[in-house]
Amino acid sequence: MGGIGDVTAVPRQGEAGGRIRRLPRVEGFAEVSARAAAGDSPKAAGKALRKDVPRSAHDGFAPDAGRPDAVTAVEESNRGRIEELTPIRVGRMAATPFAFLRGSAGLMAYDLARTPLTGIGAQICGDAHAGNFGLYGDARGGLVIDLNDFDETVHGPWEWDVKRLATSLVLAGREAGADEDICRQAAHDATGAYRRTMRLLAKLPALDAWNAIADEELVSHTDAHDLLGTLERVSEKARNNTSGRFAAKSTIGVEGGGRRFVDAPPVLRRIPDQEAAAVAGSLGAYLETLSPDRLPLLGRYAIHDVAFRVVGTGSVGTRSYVVLLLDHRGEPLVLQVKEARPSALLPHLPVVGFAPGAVAHEGRRVVLGQKRMQVVSDFLLGWTSVGELPFQVRQFRNRKGSVDPAALAADQLDDYARMTGALLARAHAHSADPWLIAGYCGKNEELDEAVASFAVTYADRTEADHGELVRAVREGRVAAEAGV
Repeated sequence: MGGIGDVTAVPRQGEAGGRIRRLPRVEGFAEVSARAAAGDSPKAAGKALRKDVPRSAHDGFAPDAGRPDAVTAVEESNRGRIEELTPIRVGRMAATPFAFLRGSAGLMAYDLARTPLTGIGAQICGDAHAGNFGLYGDARGGLVIDLNDFDETVHGPWEWDVKRLATSLVLAGREAGADEDICRQAAHDATGAYRRTMRLLAKLPALDAWNAIADEELVSHTDAHDLLGTLERVSEKARNNTSGRFAAKSTIGVEGGGRRFVDAPPVLRRIPDQEAAAVAGSLGAYLETLSPDRLPLLGRYAIHDVAFRVVGTGSVGTRSYVVLLLDHRGEPLVLQVKEARPSALLPHLPVVGFAPGAVAHEGRRVVLGQKRMQVVSDFLLGWTSVGELPFQVRQFRNRKGSVDPAALAADQLDDYARMTGALLARAHAHSADPWLIAGYCGKNEELDEAVASFAVTYADRTEADHGELVRAVREGRVAAEAGV
């Protein structure tokens, strides 16, 4: 069996368009920076933006005539994916309006590009819905809570993440059976928590702000005490969600020692030796993207098997592999090698004056974006290429756990909204001046009210889009596989 640094072979054992609605003139980020350089403080520069883009202007949404219909948007987003898996993706998106939103980041980006913007940029998640926050393990075995999905991350408008989070909370609340006032309040309070947290970070010394709001302080900071029991249960489950547990369920021992994956179609399946060798061989280039101090650790593992595994909702149909590594005691470490497609937001950024520039490697984009937003990231996070396709590499089942926002009780939804709003502000403040955003957001609830109004309106639009997809599935115009 070869070590991870010697991976030329795997010892397999056994078996659009449309017219853009004109908006009031806004200053671009460069203009705001120039104004600050000319003597205005970032806070004053942010506050001055309210004259051109009042905070109340964020309150609505009206689709333009060129907007793609829901079915066309889904079919377009399926291009380049593994064709036989796209019915699983459609089936998952068709399950609920919240699930539809999770898989339609590109369609929402089209719509957001036609809403008012401040022009202030940040490293954004690009898919900051309420289900993309969760727990994961740090290098010392502790648990961290933060944003945890960065497939769409780009430098873009901070408002897009806030509005996507707020909308997702309305849809999650509706799915959970909460009344409309509670759903709207969740969107309102997520925005309020974002605004207040950004203001708090702006007041701190830069170094303190970078690491502010430790996880143990998060519940108190956001007054999320009703969520404590749920977080404790999720944390307990996350501590057991490890490579070892996954390997115990998904592999079997083989003659002569070692282990291999067991087919569990369609989610987990073994692959031909040539394909497995290509994935394993790519890990040599992956090692070059890691800090050198990680290499002695990985040098103590040997590759035993590679399998294909379906993941996520929006990610279904992309190429995603799990690689089984064993140390000298036979203890497993599982890495995920996941295809990194161009961000779904990419076509819509130039519309609002953000020039993303050329991306040298999509996996690198994802990894660097993640590191720019998280306080603590997976210490084995890196990237590689398999053939001509870019991939990100990370630990699989790294004590991950998440709260299902669509299963929260009404008194917990608002707590969760405030918590995620605070986490989003912390993430944005790593790349944008918090005083600039805080100066725009202000002290009162004008922005909170506007974003909540937008979220309710856009949730209605998402429900209509979901209905279109469901009808297309029922009529046989789009193939879908439910319950997978």
